[in-house]
Amino acid sequence: MTPNEDLDEIWREFRATQDEALRNRLVLQYAPLVKYVAGRLRTRMPDTVEQDDLVSDGVFGLVDAIERFEPARGLSFQTFAVPRIRGAIIDGMRAMDFVPRSVRDKLRGVQRAQARLEERLGRLPEDTEVAREAGIPVQQLRDLSRQASSTHANLDDFDLADELSSAADHRVEQGDMKASLRKVVDQLAERDRVVIALYYFEGLTLAEIGQVLGVTESRISQVHRRATTTLRELLLELE
Repeated sequence: MTPNEDLDEIWREFRATQDEALRNRLVLQYAPLVKYVAGRLRTRMPDTVEQDDLVSDGVFGLVDAIERFEPARGLSFQTFAVPRIRGAIIDGMRAMDFVPRSVRDKLRGVQRAQARLEERLGRLPEDTEVAREAGIPVQQLRDLSRQASSTHANLDDFDLADELSSAADHRVEQGDMKASLRKVVDQLAERDRVVIALYYFEGLTLAEIGQVLGVTESRISQVHRRATTTLRELLLELE
């Protein structure tokens, strides 16, 4: 019996019996998948986050995927499992508070100031305008933006990545995943489309995208927030 045949047999027996020992064998089989997902996410987590913590959380997602996997859907197990592993890791990170309360309060003040200005001006405000509206120095505004982008507050980005993965899973069954996702992204404004592509598909940081486009990281952060809001709405329409 080949390794693949042996694995197929384990799956068949597990689906028939839900035997815990078989489930544990499947967990061991797919453990490298957890390490891969954790490693990818780790590059965009705060330095204080330990890789082992991410892996531990990811195992819960792997177990959930094993128990829920239905081959009849036409997806490979890896395709089905990755969003659930990611989700378990992100849920674990959300349970940890990386942002001091004082910083969260200041961030909320900045967000309210930006929302007022967008409504008043009918466009995205510049850093100097937001800082003046919020009553803080421009440098403090930029420091807050950088701190937020390297902390738990930035985990919303991972949520969107999971929504992209979920939409992709849905479209795999219909055979037109790439065309459908490309159509959604193509509906964004040109700069928004570039930022989404560089951030989610090329893996650049907001600071790196700012260097590529010749604008500040704070400005890219504004464009990113606008683009992700629009993209979420489009993804809801897609499903």
